[in-house]
Amino acid sequence: MIELEGVPELIDPVMVAAFEGWNDAGDAASTAVAHLEREWKGEVFAALDAEDYYDFQVNRPTVWMDAGVRKITWPTTRLSVVRVGGEKPRDLVLVRGIEPSMRWRSFCNELLGFAHELGVELVVVLGALLGDTPHTRPVPVSGVTSDSDLAQRMDLEETKYEGPTGIVGVLQEACTHAGVPAVSLWAAVPHYVSQPPNPKATLALLNRLEDLLDLRIPLGELPEDARAWQVGVDQLAAEDSEVAEYVQTLEEARDTAELPEASGEAIAREFERYLRRRDVSPPGGHATADGSDSASYLRDSPSGRTRPPKPPRADTPGNGGSSEEPGDTGASGPDDEDTSED
Repeated sequence: MIELEGVPELIDPVMVAAFEGWNDAGDAASTAVAHLEREWKGEVFAALDAEDYYDFQVNRPTVWMDAGVRKITWPTTRLSVVRVGGEKPRDLVLVRGIEPSMRWRSFCNELLGFAHELGVELVVVLGALLGDTPHTRPVPVSGVTSDSDLAQRMDLEETKYEGPTGIVGVLQEACTHAGVPAVSLWAAVPHYVSQPPNPKATLALLNRLEDLLDLRIPLGELPEDARAWQVGVDQLAAEDSEVAEYVQTLEEARDTAELPEASGEAIAREFERYLRRRDVSPPGGHATADGSDSASYLRDSPSGRTRPPKPPRADTPGNGGSSEEPGDTGASGPDDEDTSED
């Protein structure tokens, strides 16, 4: 660990982390942490030594000019801290970086060492995966944990995922073994339009984080960006009849799966978020449902546009309402870390 400044004194700190790469479809998770850092003017106080964890032929450093002097920025993971004001101020320790190329256990141990030193009370890791979800519907965000008591107290799912995992899953399990309460929040990104950015998925993760931590996050231009993103994808889909038909099939499957659960809880969450805001002025391949890698379907290929596979019916096992985990949307991540998870 390279400490850039002294470790600050924190109030009721929560660590919020996201990592670019396999766990970050559409860059939704890393963009969410970057948004928090930008809106609350986070101050970087530490960084991991890039030599220990990154293959520079995979994640290359960049050269830039500073007042005529050439400098190099190395790929790494940095820690910053932001103070959230209000009646009950608290601090967020923001961890933003790239999924490491090697020595994952040492990587997690370094982060946990800092969490212990800073008195972190909860670790929240954000992730995003590719799933069979239509871009026209609200982005499914699932919260999962390995701690049964935490699951009950915070209305989360207990992870039961088995299969390939990324640094999000490894860090969550490291927290569990170290006795640090940890939660993963996973957004499901439409696999047929996976190119970053995806402001709609980023917004969904931030809304879920608000609910989880009971705080208000300034959203800036993100809601407008999310609306513009959906309009743009609508136009792209309308240009291809096969894609438009596929999106309609996903919509029908999603609506059928959610119909029996017309959940009052979702309405209550939206109402609570509204109350929080009404009197306050604003101050590469990725994880998929089966744990494999996937790429975008809305793209050109030598033989024309690739046609997406037809999704399974909502009433078949492994999709929609009959999935292994309650609330699954056909996107269960590589780390149940979803349900919709990793």
